[in-house]
Amino acid sequence: MTPTAASDPQVIFTPSGRRGRAPVGTTVLDAARTLGVDIDSVCGGRGICGRCAVTPGFGTFAKHGITSAPEHLSAPGEVEAAYRAEHGLAADRRLSCTAELLGDLVVDVPPESQVHRQVVRKDLDARPFVLDPVVRLHTVDVVPPDLATPTGDLGRLFDALRAEWQLDGLRADLAVVKALQPALAAGDYRVTVAVYGGRDVIAIWPGFHDRAFGVAIDVGSTTIAGHLANLSDGTILASAGVMNPQIRFGEDLMSRVSYVMMHEGGDVELTAAVRKALDGLLATLGNRAGIKRAEILELAIVGNPIMHHLLLGIDPTPLGSAPFALATDAAVHTTTAELGVRAHPGARVYVLPCIAGHVGADTAGVILAEEPHKAAAMTLVVDVGTNAEIVLGDKRRLLAASSPTGPAFEGAQISSGQRAAPGAIERVRIDPATLEPRFRVIGADAWSNEPGFGEALTAAGTGVTGICGSGIIEVIAELYLTGVVTADGVIDGEMAARTPRVVADGRTFSYVLYEPTDSGPRILITQNDVRAIQLAKAALYAGVRLLMDQLEIDAVDEVRLAGAFGSQIDPLHAMILGLIPDCDLGRVRAAGNAAGTGALIALLSGAARTEIEAVVRRVEKIETAVEPRFQQHFIEAMAIPHRTAANPHLERAVTLPARPATADRGADPRAERRRRRAVTAASTGPGEDR
Repeated sequence: MTPTAASDPQVIFTPSGRRGRAPVGTTVLDAARTLGVDIDSVCGGRGICGRCAVTPGFGTFAKHGITSAPEHLSAPGEVEAAYRAEHGLAADRRLSCTAELLGDLVVDVPPESQVHRQVVRKDLDARPFVLDPVVRLHTVDVVPPDLATPTGDLGRLFDALRAEWQLDGLRADLAVVKALQPALAAGDYRVTVAVYGGRDVIAIWPGFHDRAFGVAIDVGSTTIAGHLANLSDGTILASAGVMNPQIRFGEDLMSRVSYVMMHEGGDVELTAAVRKALDGLLATLGNRAGIKRAEILELAIVGNPIMHHLLLGIDPTPLGSAPFALATDAAVHTTTAELGVRAHPGARVYVLPCIAGHVGADTAGVILAEEPHKAAAMTLVVDVGTNAEIVLGDKRRLLAASSPTGPAFEGAQISSGQRAAPGAIERVRIDPATLEPRFRVIGADAWSNEPGFGEALTAAGTGVTGICGSGIIEVIAELYLTGVVTADGVIDGEMAARTPRVVADGRTFSYVLYEPTDSGPRILITQNDVRAIQLAKAALYAGVRLLMDQLEIDAVDEVRLAGAFGSQIDPLHAMILGLIPDCDLGRVRAAGNAAGTGALIALLSGAARTEIEAVVRRVEKIETAVEPRFQQHFIEAMAIPHRTAANPHLERAVTLPARPATADRGADPRAERRRRRAVTAASTGPGEDR
């Protein structure tokens, strides 16, 4: 572009507000680049990608002091007409790479034409973030070789990328070098390349190519979930989940570590299993989205520390005992080829950083998604699972810990427990006068006491099959509110005089939640069920309390419940049970699969990667397994809701039974011995993550 003069046309870009002058005949795209305006382009101004479409504004703009007229912009030429005919273009839009300035002009750059545009993901409950993909596509025309210029084809490709896209210091994968000459020949020396991080050329196609995809993956110990996204605009094209096949080696994390310890080559088996599942997940996502897996150019992955190590082929046994040493707590950059996962040959893998031996990349994903490090309010984020990850703090200070809650929240160790699936009881209410229950089942909208309930179950083809984690939390909280369960967690046998639903069960009592009329299981809430939930919720609360002690606070301002299970928990019943500390119920909300959402944000934003890597370095790690105060907090948290903690917000929402003088002692004379044994078991290490 030639130097500007005072007589040159003035151009103003909205919404950025950038303005300047450019010589007559300058394309709008070139003027935008000179002024630092954010306009997207893959084809490099050839009028074939359509990413640079803008909307010129016409009229007198008193605010800007100029008049912008239609004749101040060149008429559409053949290139733009061809694009409009083939791909379509809104009547008020112009391709900025072909439209030339002839006079003063106001130009609006719509969000979809901005490189760093904001993405709002309502479907994943994700916060808005700026799209800033690490993989970018660039189309260039490479100078053909001749005898007078001995430079190799790769060097001339780099020269073209430098001249057209200002990319310097490039290097190329060997696979790209091998494919370069055939691509140049097929594309008549026009090719499209994928550049990773502004430096590595990882893929090449002949001619113009504008498809690049990535996958965000949450490697949970139970489920591996993935989202396939278009890297150019952040659109999610497919989502899927598969069971983690490592379950056959052990349901919880420590049993898998034990398997590795006791079986030579066990780590290799576990690594092979999770990688095979990952490979299958990519195939499923590609099929659902209608794309070839060779078009997948990047993966962003989160997972707990043991899943992280096993996926990467790192021995997890040091994580099984103090000091719980990670092989690395930095972000990991590798390739799908190195992981043995089929995608594009040059596809890259970004694994978010871990935080501590029991607090992994999944928690980093949660932080990235929920942003407690930017909050003015004291924020508690809990990824509720068999091993709960806890983050507490605000923009001044952030702490993280892991608490071994055990598998009860996922239905394990519960007499009629099951995972959340059709047929499982997920919601429970108990009448305080009659002690009769009503409930909702996954797969049926009606409550059990409403017309159409039986028909809905028949239509679903399931019946009532068991009770899942959210259901077990609600039923125990309801039993406490009605007096069937005491504050120390004992099912009160004297309630049998009021209702036939309280029945003798050996030396203890149980509550009959569901009595089938024909076939199906009888669903009881047993004393052991109550105790298992007490142990789990006490471990979680104790972990939270340790972080509160460290920050010297007695209350939190906000609570966010993350994870597949956490997002299904009713905040009121969670607080009644004592699963979370007292808080304004209006400020307790579900965060969905925040770990997976964090992986998606990292996939689509290089700036987010830089951000989370910096945040993780300043997170303070608290190791619950070696904290002596954990035991005392655990014992106090065994009571429902808690032996000593105040509940002002909860008491405004619901009438709680009178607190006993000593809530952790009651009708069960063995309670104290059980709790102390449970404390010892709970403080030995992590369980299953999700």
